Amino acid sequence: MLKDIQVGIADYKTANNPNKIITLGLGSCVGLTLYDPQVKIGGLLHIMLPDSKRFSGVIKPAKFADTGIPLMLKELQRKGVILGRLQAKLAGGAQMFSGLDKKFTMNIGQQNTEATKKILKESGIKILASETGGKHGRTIILDLSTGLLTIRTVGTSLKVV
Repeated sequence: MLKDIQVGIADYKTANNPNKIITLGLGSCVGLTLYDPQVKIGGLLHIMLPDSKRFSGVIKPAKFADTGIPLMLKELQRKGVILGRLQAKLAGGAQMFSGLDKKFTMNIGQQNTEATKKILKESGIKILASETGGKHGRTIILDLSTGLLTIRTVGTSLKVV
């Protein structure tokens, strides 16, 4: 039975075909999808911040790129995914406060994107598609029957990668 599985901010979900995994409201956050086309299992992580080391007592590891990505990888492996077959796609990482003086902006979106790409590279996972940056929020939907990622950007049309 087909289900649309929602992922909240600073959370992740994994599932298998024929389901879809969705996250809404990616502003500076990065939505990372990982998909194994052979077993049709994947996951979606809604990354809020790049690095957990700046914080003490982290209780939500999915909030951070450095702890959330390894967490989701472990769960995907438990479900039968082979890391070498994983295909990564990411979206989000927007600069939502572009009107501010550059010296006052931290550009969390860019930091989230860079941290995610670095961790994927270190893990040997290939990035097939990336739509990051800009000034608009996004919603993404991973179709686990095909591995296609639908990206809806505020104020623009639909994109499928």
